[in-house]
Amino acid sequence: MNSYFADLHIHIGQTNSGKPVKITASRSLTLENILIEASEHKGIDIVGIIDCHVPEIILTLEKLLEDGSCVELEGGGIRFQQTTLILGSELEIYDESCKGPIHVLVYFPTLQKIKEFSIWLSKRVTNNTLSSQRIYETGKTLQTVVKELDGLFIPAHIFTPHKSLYGSGVSQSLKEVFNPDQFDAVELGLSSDTKMADQIAELHSYPFLTNSDAHSLPKIGREYQKLLLNDPNFLELKNALRNENGRSIVANYGLNPYLGKYYETTCEKCGQKPENGATICESCGSERFTKGVSKRLKELSNGLKNNNPRPPYIHQVPLQFIPGLGPKTLEKLKDLFGTEMNILHEVPRTELQKVVSEKIAEYIVAAREGRLQVNSGGGGTYGKITGI
Repeated sequence: MNSYFADLHIHIGQTNSGKPVKITASRSLTLENILIEASEHKGIDIVGIIDCHVPEIILTLEKLLEDGSCVELEGGGIRFQQTTLILGSELEIYDESCKGPIHVLVYFPTLQKIKEFSIWLSKRVTNNTLSSQRIYETGKTLQTVVKELDGLFIPAHIFTPHKSLYGSGVSQSLKEVFNPDQFDAVELGLSSDTKMADQIAELHSYPFLTNSDAHSLPKIGREYQKLLLNDPNFLELKNALRNENGRSIVANYGLNPYLGKYYETTCEKCGQKPENGATICESCGSERFTKGVSKRLKELSNGLKNNNPRPPYIHQVPLQFIPGLGPKTLEKLKDLFGTEMNILHEVPRTELQKVVSEKIAEYIVAAREGRLQVNSGGGGTYGKITGI
């Protein structure tokens, strides 16, 4: 058994022919660039690319398999160099049971399975060439189809105010929209962690995932998990989510929730945070607020403690968040020490100081040890590191 880093929520910005996939994502996020970045620069062993239902992406994968650049694994997934690709799709549910739109992630073991899913999906979305499309089907029907294709079903960034399970989709319970027996895990999102999510009793039985939701190459690995597997493939991932046969999630690595874009409630007009539950913004007089994850969780909390053990949640600070650490210096670090995972977790302070200042080295070590001070974010604006 070995440990592997996995980031299971990465978008494709455009196809090789230049057609957009995820409209809001960087155009540098091509399938090949993601695989190269994950394998050669980030040190991510398993990536879930969640736009693999797109017909041109399927054709690209077939070509990569034909020319030997990639290999389809017996246990499911596609291997490129040191990284395994898990084939996925992100979709938007907004059926008659929903209070608002909900994004979900689905994953499949083989290229053939996702091809079958893509054909089924094409009759239920307006544009099958784009990411995160609204599917004109019920959430429960989608779950059933995914399971029939041996897939995994995981709701995405479940607390964010927009297009998420608890942020917009349901009043109180996931049972309002979905079959709870057909969840394989839930993805927490950037503004919450294990302790926060475990305030909700109906989540106690599900494993928690921490993924980047990357819209650009540098954001890959912003959040991830360490998995204990025999080999990095789809079947081993499935067993880890079920905590079966010795496979497991060893640890979750995610942003300090204060750094997330939606931790605090903020005024939609000026971005100020209301004090003492004010319903009118003291700065601009607006009555419209984006509800923060912290406030929403207080509404949902039922005070029941989770007695099941959870993997440790380690507050991870991506290197891009470190004050004073610019792109050129980061490249020097990677030239000397290899991948970002190695820099974040392994390189001693004395070695870091050969490339960066003593202050930046201390920030990296403090991030590793969870000692950074942070001002909370909200309303779509990230929090900031303020000191040690």
